[in-house]
Amino acid sequence: MEFVKVSEQEGVLEVRLNRPELRNAFNPKMILEITKVFKDLVRRKDLRAVILRGEGKSFCAGADLLWMKEIVKYTFAKNKKDAGVLFDMFQAVASTPHPVVSVVHGAAFGGALGLIACSDIVIAEKNTSFGFSEVKLGIAPAVISHFVLKKSTLGQCTPAMITGKTFQSNEAQAMGLVHHVAADETELVSLLNLVLNQFGEAGPEAVRETKSLLHKVQNQTLARAKALTTQVIAKRRVSKEGQEGLMGFLEKSTPSWKTQWKVRT
Repeated sequence: MEFVKVSEQEGVLEVRLNRPELRNAFNPKMILEITKVFKDLVRRKDLRAVILRGEGKSFCAGADLLWMKEIVKYTFAKNKKDAGVLFDMFQAVASTPHPVVSVVHGAAFGGALGLIACSDIVIAEKNTSFGFSEVKLGIAPAVISHFVLKKSTLGQCTPAMITGKTFQSNEAQAMGLVHHVAADETELVSLLNLVLNQFGEAGPEAVRETKSLLHKVQNQTLARAKALTTQVIAKRRVSKEGQEGLMGFLEKSTPSWKTQWKVRT
């Protein structure tokens, strides 16, 4: 792939946005590459976690300038089709069965906040700059709004989305878009390892099943929620992994899935 770098180590897949000279700004090809990488993960049962990060000085600066120059010439129909492709990229990240951990530094603007909203856990350096900058261009953070509102609330994110203001990691954390704020790169690596090793303690099937359930159960009727949740817990209790975990707890033995990862930079 040209604009996305993928590597794997001990059951952890790392996806790096790889246009550092342009602060990892999106263009159509990069969007398709990200979509393909995350769609292909559906078939992977051996992974424990996915890390998403950016090469160079920033996580992602949003849309590429050359792409924006082309968008100006698009018809309404072509713009709608183009936006649909972008939506599909975010959906591919959001629907990944494995936990997605985004590591954010430097800057995250526009569509970058869509990637962040689609991640399960977000770790950001304290001085990272964020912004829903679309309104400053006379457009709207429309495609990402669906995903942002799954993580934040209308009251929390509306001021930032309608003003286009720049804000820092602590405010992004208050919005629910960031979960851990690191003082510097050293702490960023430490927090990433902490999160990964938390997944190393957990049954991989249980993690995937829990993520899937959480996406399904919200906003369900009481009857549907009861049906979904009781089905999942019963299935987990009789599963091979569930049996191993329960017996391990009772007998004080270590489950086969327990893993501790080394430091990642």
